[in-house]
Amino acid sequence: MNRFPDLFQRVLVSVIAIPLILLLVYLGKIYFTLFVTAIVLLTLYEFYKLAEQKSANPDYLSGFIYSILIIWIFYSKQISLFLPITFLFIAFVAIFNLTRVQNNSFLNVGMTVFGAIFLSLFYSTLIGIREKFEQDYTHGAYIIMVMLAAIWICDSAAYFGGTAFGKHRLLERISPKKSIEGAIFGFVFAILTFVAGKFLLLNFLNWYDVIYMGLVVGIIGQIGDLVESMFKRDVNCKDSSNILPGHGGILDRFDSLLFVSPFIYFYLSYAY
Repeated sequence: MNRFPDLFQRVLVSVIAIPLILLLVYLGKIYFTLFVTAIVLLTLYEFYKLAEQKSANPDYLSGFIYSILIIWIFYSKQISLFLPITFLFIAFVAIFNLTRVQNNSFLNVGMTVFGAIFLSLFYSTLIGIREKFEQDYTHGAYIIMVMLAAIWICDSAAYFGGTAFGKHRLLERISPKKSIEGAIFGFVFAILTFVAGKFLLLNFLNWYDVIYMGLVVGIIGQIGDLVESMFKRDVNCKDSSNILPGHGGILDRFDSLLFVSPFIYFYLSYAY
């Protein structure tokens, strides 16, 4: 079977997407916020589609509205509004399901609420990182750029390292092809990427900060990938969608980032 068309699509999408993403990260402000909004809404759509395969009937509109509000909270730095908005969202979804004739209310409410809170809250921390350093505005951009580079390099190192040396399965029931050896390669290269980033872009951070972030990508990032694989395997699905030719869905491409971002955001919130 000729895999050249798939490889060509993957490379073409990467060549277009990576410079555009880095530009939006560098610009920040409303440009980056709109990018994060697109990621949240698209991944939430994919998540709800996966949930429908488990007989759930999630409320797309309320999930989208809530997600947009959470993004606005992070962008405007009105974090105190998170709890009341989340309370109203959960209450509304529960009450709204009284009007539905389906008997699977547990799934309807659970998937609507969990998907929206999970994806909007985790991804919105990217905005928190980007807007963290107001006086030195490019600092937030550089952190996210190195984060993305570390995730991409970690994934590649895990793949090639696992292909060359992988003998012991990491978590076979979730992701049969991933190996412990591959995970170690990814872990090491994630830290090395942040070490290189310290010299190239992150000179304003100390070595403790840099090593911590490398550890987060090398460990938590790979766990995030396994969590997304767990959801897909539960519905017997290879990709979250086919929106990106040769890559699968948005959630497939940004699953590690989904888990890495909150750990770095909260660290920066307390450290700086």
